[in-house]
Amino acid sequence: MVYTPRSAPRSARHGALLVGTVAVLGLLTACGNGTSAHSEAPATVSGTAAPATEGATSPAPSATASSATGTSSSPRATASSGGGAATTTPAAASTRCHTSELRASVGRNDPGAGQENFPVVLTNASARTCTLHGYPGAAFVSASGDQLGPDPKRSPGTPVTVRLKPGQSAWAGLTFSNPGISGAKTATPAALLVTPPDERNQLKVVWKGGPVPVSGNSSTVRLTVFSPGAGPS
Repeated sequence: MVYTPRSAPRSARHGALLVGTVAVLGLLTACGNGTSAHSEAPATVSGTAAPATEGATSPAPSATASSATGTSSSPRATASSGGGAATTTPAAASTRCHTSELRASVGRNDPGAGQENFPVVLTNASARTCTLHGYPGAAFVSASGDQLGPDPKRSPGTPVTVRLKPGQSAWAGLTFSNPGISGAKTATPAALLVTPPDERNQLKVVWKGGPVPVSGNSSTVRLTVFSPGAGPS
């Protein structure tokens, strides 16, 4: 409200009161419409950090480190195997080789420095390309199926994913000290049970490698990571 002195004429005071009333009504009208004389910034859209503008577009999605299948666009390395060139690639659960798609075998012993070294070979017997990554599981068993000795331990190594086309193979080393040198107690297995990486079902291979250490001094059996091919050449 505008202040007017008492000495002012009555008509002047009446005019000032009328102007003040109009100003107050104007402010009330502006508030009722939800506008502000000083609010010129655009409104923000819920869930975004930037103000909403007419014709604005959503930001493009950021690139991810891998595709939906989890595979790399290029192989890390290649190596020869009995079925052609196998490759090593990052792991992908959707392409993992399942036990039912594989055939197991044990290659020729390659002894050295008091060690017995057997390649445990898995071959892709399916019609699709699949992968193996890491270590196999293994256990020596008797003819009645009883396990002989403790589970093999893993030798230090860097797991790679081996990509197997139909007919291609990958191998992991199974090694132990020669019992005749170490003096370990031995048993002669009837078979070796092999479990592919990340699988539960096993493959049974007839064991023809003779006695193996099952207890006592230097009786530890070790496994290495899978590599492309059917074993050392």
